[in-house]
Order: sequence, then structure tokens, then C-alpha cells
Amino acid sequence: MSSDSIDPAVRERLETLDRLRRLKYLLWAAILGAVVGVTYWGLGFIGFQAGVVANRFPAMYEFISRGFFPPDFQNFTVYTKDNNITGLQAIPASFRNWGQPIFESFQSSRLSLVKASLVTLLLGFMGTVIAFPFALILGVLGSERVTPFPFNFLFRGTLSAIRAIPAIVWIFLYIPIGPPSQITAVLAIGTDSIGNLGRLFTDDLEEIEEGPIEAIRSTGASSTQTVSFGMLSQVSRSFIAWTLYILEINTRIAISLGVVGAGGLGLMIRNSQDLFEFQQTAAGLIMVFIVVLGIELISSRIRARLRPGEHSSKGVVEAVRDLFNPNKWLGRGDPRN
Repeated sequence: MSSDSIDPAVRERLETLDRLRRLKYLLWAAILGAVVGVTYWGLGFIGFQAGVVANRFPAMYEFISRGFFPPDFQNFTVYTKDNNITGLQAIPASFRNWGQPIFESFQSSRLSLVKASLVTLLLGFMGTVIAFPFALILGVLGSERVTPFPFNFLFRGTLSAIRAIPAIVWIFLYIPIGPPSQITAVLAIGTDSIGNLGRLFTDDLEEIEEGPIEAIRSTGASSTQTVSFGMLSQVSRSFIAWTLYILEINTRIAISLGVVGAGGLGLMIRNSQDLFEFQQTAAGLIMVFIVVLGIELISSRIRARLRPGEHSSKGVVEAVRDLFNPNKWLGRGDPRN
């Protein structure tokens, strides 16, 4: 079909769409150019020198390969530490007598990798539990569907103020309660989570459907009943999923707070570095990877089963197995299997 046979209105519409498409490409090119330009300027502003970094890579590689490997798990449990069981042999040795050395390490006052891992998980978990009710209250009141504008911004502003201060700063703000410790770490993680979790709750409430709310109101329900049964019922699964996601983040935060004295894996990694025991530092880093990966796998499986229509969700074993499936990484085969 020749271009002359096309209806003028259709031709004009096609030309408009073509101009919009070119404008979109130009806009993306401008954004990309701005990002590259700011990045280049920023590297120069902080004094980054690519040549210096490249020249030091061989020394860094030699330091890591010789200083960190093989990892030394001597501090895996109190039993392996007392019996001088080093290297990877300390891991199977800790599972003797149905894991008795591990349970003994949990009860001991001495530091070990398994106890530090448990402390890290508990710090993240307790901080999340403490934050949830406060985040729920502020998140609900921060929604314009519950609190009229502009009064809802009093609660949104509170969440923003809390979120503006990272957890590693909150732990120092709690110094009047005590020096950086496991107690102040829980308070810092909980405070930080109130801001992050509350904001997610507020955003979710802004996206709910109006129909169920009107249906509840038409029955003569009170404001509290409308919020509970008309609003929160629509986002209950989403709220649980967001809470589990924040739990993943809090586990990482607990590790970083350990470096400043809050205990857990972060403290053991810092202590081994201070003593130049880099092989034990490597063992601590491996435990960080295992803890973070484990909590993410469990959390992602629970969140997957909370999604509507998710009846054939894979278990943790299948999820771990898929990590080593090359077809998954290459995008081959049936994505449902």
C-alpha cells in the first residue's frame, strides 16, 4: 500500500506517534547523559583515580588469596575452639552427638560463630517485632483515606523524620540508655524500621479499592470498623509481605551494627580483623552470606505463598536447587518449572 492511499488523519496520527517516540528516545538519552556526567564529576570530586586503583588490584588479590583463604572456622563453636579444630573440619565436628557443641555454644557466654549468627538473627527479628505496631499506627494515620489532608502529613512527617536517620546513627542517639550494645541495637533497628515500614504501609493504603470501603460504610460501620474491615482487610497480605522484607533488611543492619559494638557476626568480624586473623574474618563473612541468604530464602518463600493464586509455590529446597540450575540463569525451558 502506497503512502498516498493512507487516510490523512491516520497519517497525521502515525507521524505524531513517531515524533513522540523520537522525543522519548531523546529524553532517555538526555537522562543517561546526565547520569554519566554527574558520575564522572563525582568521581573527580572524591579524588578517584582509576590508574591507582588498577595498579593496586594485584596487591589486593594477593592479600585476599593469601590472607583470607582458606577460611578458618576454629571459632565455629566453643568445642572447636577448645579442641583446636581448625579449617572446614570444625563444621562437621560441631555436629557430633546430634549437634551438642552447637547447643552448648548457645548457652556459653563465650563468642562463637553459631552464637553470633543467632544473636544477629534475634536482633533483626526483635527490632522488626517492636517496630510493627508503631509502624502500623503511623502508617494507617498517615494515609489520606484515614486522616484528612493536611493532617495526615503530621504522621507522614514523623515517618520521614525517623527514616531520615539511619540505624547506625540511632544506636548512638540511644547512648543515654547505654553504650552500643544488643539492647540499644534492638531499639535502633526498631526505630529505623518504624519509618521504613510505616511508609510502605501508607503507600499500600493509598492504592486500595474504594468499593469495599463504601460497602462497609453503607452498613453503618464506625470509622474504626471501616478501617479494619474495609481497608486493612485489603492489604493484610501485603503488610505481612512488607514486614518480612523489612526483616531481611534488618538482618543486614544487625550485622553492620555489630561492627560498632552491638554484638553478633559484625563484632566477631571486627575483632578478628583487629587481631589480623584474616582467615577467621573470612569464616565470619561466609557465615554472613549463609545467614542473609537463609533468611531471604525463607522470607521469599513465605511471601510467595501469600500472593493470591500462588498454590504451586516452590519450597526452600527447590529454591536452593534452582540457584545451581543453568537453565534458570539463561532463561531456557519452562519458567514455571
